[in-house]
Amino acid sequence: MTGLGILIATAFVLILGWKIRRLVRAPQDTTLRAVTFCLVSAAASFGLALPPAAEVIRRLGGAGAPRLVQNVCAFGMVFWLMLFYLYSATEPRAGRIRARWEALPLGLAVLGTTLATIAAAGQDTGSPYDSADLRVTALAAFYTVANLYLVYALSTALYWTQRYARGSQRPLAIGLWMIATALAIMAAASVVRGVLTVIRWQGVTVAPAITAISGHLIAVAIPLFLLGIGYPAARARLTVMRLRRQRRVMYRRLYPLWRMLHEAYPEDALHHTRAKPWGLPRPRGLDRRYYRRAIECRDGLVRISPYLTQAVLPATGLSEASAAYLADQLCVALQDQAKGREVPCDAIAVAIPPAPGLDADVRELVMLSDALSRRGTRTGTRDRRHTHHHGSGQELS
Repeated sequence: MTGLGILIATAFVLILGWKIRRLVRAPQDTTLRAVTFCLVSAAASFGLALPPAAEVIRRLGGAGAPRLVQNVCAFGMVFWLMLFYLYSATEPRAGRIRARWEALPLGLAVLGTTLATIAAAGQDTGSPYDSADLRVTALAAFYTVANLYLVYALSTALYWTQRYARGSQRPLAIGLWMIATALAIMAAASVVRGVLTVIRWQGVTVAPAITAISGHLIAVAIPLFLLGIGYPAARARLTVMRLRRQRRVMYRRLYPLWRMLHEAYPEDALHHTRAKPWGLPRPRGLDRRYYRRAIECRDGLVRISPYLTQAVLPATGLSEASAAYLADQLCVALQDQAKGREVPCDAIAVAIPPAPGLDADVRELVMLSDALSRRGTRTGTRDRRHTHHHGSGQELS
């Protein structure tokens, strides 16, 4: 197997495994089922054409059996692709009715190619299309029926793909246009092969380079088709990974603020297990722990806010200077509360984000948490300097 073949096979396995996993979780999703079966058929068409599999099929069914099996799998690929659009664009009942009608030309194509394979059994050597003797009428009929159905199904799928691509947003639109391009190339390859089949059936010799055109087109279309299917999911996955990486950083940076408020209000904790300050949350639990830490920080600020009424704070959005000022006031407020000083006022707004959303709120909390961290560093430095100076005085005396 060539490097490109290994790459295509790997892509098939990864994308197919991802779709099957989703289908197991949502077996009633008809559109997902159609896409999954489309990929299963495509993988079967590709895999069964490999020499080891083709040899087994040839031993079991005769010289023309590998060609028949491969083409039937290709029929299934475009059939399920059409059904995906039918299920997506129509009501469930109308989609099922249309799917039954679409099964009719599929059945005729399978029946026609099967009968042609049986009829050609005595003269079929099992050669690929480039070297097959298409003067044999049964073989010419086989390729004619197969190409007619592929052109019909690919053209129908191409129409729906373009329609959906025009109304979609990135990255889905990019993936759909890749699929549309691949379908157009496959349809063109089928048209070319259909014309060459008629010419060669008439006994006209065609140059090998011209005959190989359809094969080259399909070799380009298959990887592009797979890339189009996997591109939106890959982009979404990268976005999720980037968001998780950002939230992991924010989760860690929130620790100084969370620790201070958690020590003051341990009863407000949303869990009873001690969180590690610099631990790496698992991907599945990262969002939950991120939300939890942000909520605990916000709850703590609400409870301590009555002690901050004397502070002059910006209405929304912290700067580095205002965050440092608020950090100093927060430390003083926690000391006042620990001493039991009573305050008659209610809670006030503290570190309000300029934009809605949890992530915007977290960014304000992180600025305050960073200011607390810097404040602790400065305090620790001053304490060490004071201790060193005091010790030196004792030595000099």
